[in-house]
Amino acid sequence: MRTLTLMTMMLGATLSPTLFAHEPEKLNYNIVNIQADASRQVANDEMRAVLYIEKSHKQPAELSNQINQLMNQAQAISRKYSQVKVETGAQSTYPVYDNDSRKLKEWRARAEIQLESKDFKAASQLISELQQNFQTQSINFTVSDEQRKKVENELMIEASKNFQQRAQAISQAWNKAQYNLVSLNLNTSNYFPQPIMRGGMAKFAMAEAAPAQDMAAGESKIIVNANGAIQFK
Repeated sequence: MRTLTLMTMMLGATLSPTLFAHEPEKLNYNIVNIQADASRQVANDEMRAVLYIEKSHKQPAELSNQINQLMNQAQAISRKYSQVKVETGAQSTYPVYDNDSRKLKEWRARAEIQLESKDFKAASQLISELQQNFQTQSINFTVSDEQRKKVENELMIEASKNFQQRAQAISQAWNKAQYNLVSLNLNTSNYFPQPIMRGGMAKFAMAEAAPAQDMAAGESKIIVNANGAIQFK
């Protein structure tokens, strides 16, 4: 009886690897990879801008004082526009040396202020006021996070349906009545236009703020891609 049990165990140990070796082959049999997507042009509903000041002075303490005064002034002006989110951006101070003698010539400082708003008119008016002392580095438009997530959720459903339609069409082409879903991945991607303004735009020399500019926000393209695999039954 002990001998029979041992032989049975040895036989099982011998056959098991062979049985397991065939199981992965079933998973790779009659498998087709499919890709489908869904996209939509969405109106940009958020405006972002970066403005900056850059000054030089022989005394770093006085330079810092000038920068701080202008930044505080900008914050005070911004408080009149509750619709615009204002944040202090990057700031830096560095020495400038004479090209010939390599001696310290002066100190230069740069400070940025970042604006974000869904109210384009208010943001444009604020930029116009700030440009009395600040220069505009960039202005661009994008789809807000709330709107983007809403559209992406809708496109995920649309992309999934497109995937199913392709799966059914391919199954019919191969005379297969049914299929199993092996895997499915949903990925999102967005195409945002380049900023409408870039670089060091000249600041206004006039004492009063210039008229606010009419903004054309444009659109962004949101894409959801569905890729995966099916197995014919």
